[in-house]
Amino acid sequence: MSALIIIFWGIVLFFLLIMVLSSVKIVPQGYAGVVERLGRYVRTADAGLVMLSPFISSMRLVSLKEQVDEYEPQAVISSDNVGVKIDAVLYFHIVSPQKSIYEVENYVAALEILTMTTLRDIIGEMTLDDCLTSRERINARLRGVLDECTEKWGLKVTRVEIRTIEPPEDVRVAMEKQMRAERDKRAAILEAEGAKQAAILKAQGEKEANVTMAEGEKQAAILKAEGQSEAYNNMFKAIKSSAIDEKVIAIKYLESMEKVANGNSNTIILPYNTTSELGVFSGIGQALGITNKIKDGHKVKPAVKN
Repeated sequence: MSALIIIFWGIVLFFLLIMVLSSVKIVPQGYAGVVERLGRYVRTADAGLVMLSPFISSMRLVSLKEQVDEYEPQAVISSDNVGVKIDAVLYFHIVSPQKSIYEVENYVAALEILTMTTLRDIIGEMTLDDCLTSRERINARLRGVLDECTEKWGLKVTRVEIRTIEPPEDVRVAMEKQMRAERDKRAAILEAEGAKQAAILKAQGEKEANVTMAEGEKQAAILKAEGQSEAYNNMFKAIKSSAIDEKVIAIKYLESMEKVANGNSNTIILPYNTTSELGVFSGIGQALGITNKIKDGHKVKPAVKN
């Protein structure tokens, strides 16, 4: 009897151990536990130790980490009937573990199909040029549509990236030629602008140089005239301050006339008003040994000495 009792209690302890092990669960960090009792949702357990009802309760672990889904290139057609291949990368995480289990059968496959279908619709409304230059706008529209549709699945799309947009070969070659022509055009425009600016600067430099030269000549002429004026003023002041009478002036005048008479011409034209001074000049001329014949026509011929 004692052996049977020992076996009985051993079986009881074994079942108790199984019940304890089946009722105690551990939820790791970064996961959530969806607790079910007899197939019905009960609660969502956070990370840590979780106690379940033995034999009638179960738990599913759901990852709360951000997940990355990478899609293969898909053929789409733009609004200008150009076929392109486009692929995308999707970042998302689960915000409601129970919805991700009960609202959709396979949220990864559903999200992939929804993403590519939405992407076809967006690209179909845009031209090829818009597709190539508006990736941020495509990403924003795609993320908005996915957020609205995946909310009931308990998912949150955090980021969408269009990796490549590959047009057909002939279109790509034409685009490369167009870009090369645009670069050549910009280079020619820049070269012409440079030549234009150089010519303008050269003309401005020559203009400024001419203006500066003219200003210098003007200042030099002004200074020269001021110097001559000052010299004449000083000379007149000296003459006025000295004791020079009319006879001295007449002698200087005749000396100047004598120098003029030494030229090739033997006729001298005197100013009209010099006739009034002849009375003074005659006496001085005799003193110097010079005889002048003066006529009313204002011509003076030097006399021939014996």
